[in-house]
Amino acid sequence: MGLLTGERMRKSLGLGEDPRFEGTATAASGKMESLSFNGDLSSLLSLYNFTYDYSTALPDIAISSAPCRPDGSVLNKYLVVVIYCLVFILSVVGNGLVVLVVTSSHTSRSVTDVYLLNLAVADLLFAFTLPLWAAYRAHEWVFGTVMCKAISVLQEANFYSSILLLACISVDRYLAIVYATRAATEKRHWVKFVCLGIWVFSALLSLPMLLFREAFTSPNNGTVCYERIGEEDTAKWRVVLRVLPQTFGFALPLLVMLFCYGVTIHTLLQTKNAQKQRAMKVIFAVVLVFLVCWLPYNITLVSDTLMRTRAIAETCERRSRINTALSVTQVLGFAHSCINPIIYAFIGQKFRNSFLKILAQRGLISKDAVARYGRASYASTSGNTSTTL
Repeated sequence: MGLLTGERMRKSLGLGEDPRFEGTATAASGKMESLSFNGDLSSLLSLYNFTYDYSTALPDIAISSAPCRPDGSVLNKYLVVVIYCLVFILSVVGNGLVVLVVTSSHTSRSVTDVYLLNLAVADLLFAFTLPLWAAYRAHEWVFGTVMCKAISVLQEANFYSSILLLACISVDRYLAIVYATRAATEKRHWVKFVCLGIWVFSALLSLPMLLFREAFTSPNNGTVCYERIGEEDTAKWRVVLRVLPQTFGFALPLLVMLFCYGVTIHTLLQTKNAQKQRAMKVIFAVVLVFLVCWLPYNITLVSDTLMRTRAIAETCERRSRINTALSVTQVLGFAHSCINPIIYAFIGQKFRNSFLKILAQRGLISKDAVARYGRASYASTSGNTSTTL
């Protein structure tokens, strides 16, 4: 049979496709040159000293000339577990309240409310995956391939639906404020179809997770949940599967948001409309938080892609920094699912008043307290039909 090169051996075993197989994999590639294909397989696998964390990084395409030491600066897995559990609790409670407030409103919901309701549902669905990711971080994947695919799709769909919904909100505010087309922006029949289209498009962008992600056993680390694309053209397909969703699911919606809000801010500064400015504060805060949480992660993914496709040189120091950045920025991105309800509670007057009314209806607080608290804010925002803003 002869000897297999290190790269061919990694492909034949399906080991080089997970970013967790970083570190000593480059050192092992040199040692594998001297191994016979018919040798002891257990001796071969013992060369790998795998460490892993959940990431969407590409496989190690460019093999360094010298082995890199395993990076010990990645976030402590138990700290990440605690963060995930905290985000899960805050997200379920907060987004559950948003759904309750918007659906319980007796007034007609605005277009913006419909979008924000769908945004809360997306965050709520994603929050239910966090306990599984936390268990994965602490130990290994024990939930099987079906759950691996399901929660991976929910994670991707949450990300894409969030930015697409925020882009739609920016277009709605742009039309309502810049062109004052209130009648056009408040039509309900097409808003439902837009939201449905967003969910379908997000599902399509998440389709690679459904097709390629599965649970499989890796040496020294038990069962992992990651993509298995195959042996041929792995690097090319991984780049395609990363670049296309980032282009259509992040970069283009971001450009739409920047344009719409740029023109909207310019118009508001000229008109000095206090009511519209108050409503825009919540939307601006939501968009800003989304960018703070997810933009660093996407920039890191772009850097990782450039390095692994050899557009920029790969060094041990650069690989270590990117791996650490992926871990940190992903935790920040996951935390986004619990932040929007906090923004509504502290900035959105309508949301606070609607929530207090629900508490009064349940007999948890007095109606006099609601009247005293809400009189001034309702008088100043009576023209705004949104129950969230």
